Amino acid sequence: MTSSLIPENPLIVSPSLAATIGLEEAVMLQGLHERVRFKRGTVIDGYKWFNVERALLEELFPFWPAGDIQRIATSLRDKGIIVLAADSYLVSEQLQFALNEKVVSAVISPSPTAAPSTPSQPQTQVRAEPSSSRGRKISPDWRPDPEILKQLQQSHGIPVSFVEEKLPEFIVYWQERNEAHHSWNALLRKWVIERWRKEETLFAARERAEEIAGNWRPSEDALEILQRLGISDNFIEDAIPEFVLYWREQGDSSTTWNSKFVQHIKHQWARYCQTLEYDTEPKPINKDWQPSADAYDILRMANIDLDFARSLIPEFVIFWFDSKQLHHSWNSKFLQHVKYHWARRHQLQVDDNRGKTAEQDFVKLHTDRSWADGL
Repeated sequence: MTSSLIPENPLIVSPSLAATIGLEEAVMLQGLHERVRFKRGTVIDGYKWFNVERALLEELFPFWPAGDIQRIATSLRDKGIIVLAADSYLVSEQLQFALNEKVVSAVISPSPTAAPSTPSQPQTQVRAEPSSSRGRKISPDWRPDPEILKQLQQSHGIPVSFVEEKLPEFIVYWQERNEAHHSWNALLRKWVIERWRKEETLFAARERAEEIAGNWRPSEDALEILQRLGISDNFIEDAIPEFVLYWREQGDSSTTWNSKFVQHIKHQWARYCQTLEYDTEPKPINKDWQPSADAYDILRMANIDLDFARSLIPEFVIFWFDSKQLHHSWNSKFLQHVKYHWARRHQLQVDDNRGKTAEQDFVKLHTDRSWADGL
């Protein structure tokens, strides 16, 4: 059976494998295996190596940014399932890996561009510096053993430049503590690995999260969800500018703007429907008409300035009083009037950067489209 909700072949994940090594790791492992299982690879020291470019990985795992791909690949390596080359994926933009199993007939071939690590963890032993039985304090010009730099690069994908960047901080920290240790190399290794993991996490978070753009629109999936709930298209469209304006002023970053928008509209629509006055007969507006408390609650939920809304009441009442028109719900009419003007103000702020200063009069704004239609 085919469905428009499944536009492509799914990734198949073994439940037992996911339970053993983790769901993300199982998805990546099986995805990589499907990608390279018919490839010849390059055999080095009995391991078959493969290079997968970033473009192919993004096609294979479009739901993971680069930081997550590095993190999950590192987790697979730490669990002894794959072997990674020295270069970090975030730096080289290609994943060089081998399954941690020997090829039956190994043929020595030229090594890949980056020297791969051997599967055993750790690859090299941390060599302790000569010291007394009580250890020694770190000196200002202390340098790590080259073997440590090699191990960090090959076993953990940490570039030497990152170690060099963190070294002064490491030295100052331990100088201030004034402690003696037998192996500063071992301490540096632990120090650098912890900071590299934090750096990867922050990188992944920054890559996923982004501020909302001035021309942001909800995705087709989000619009379809709202339409299935019976929410008016006009209601949705007029809520977009107010949503964008609020979050741009907040300056927040998010990875789930569509989800936020769906929840925002669902709450507004539910409250809006509760405020509709289902009179059997339409009626004219009174000269002393004021919005109800529920109407103000809806405007507050929409993050619309209530003082701005109150400033529109006099002209709203005068216009509709003079027009002699009848409506079932003046609250709903006022809500759409305020939302339209609020959206218009936002659009003028955007257009001002392009030199646009157009302004429409009150009558034209209400003759373009009536919010009473289609609700």
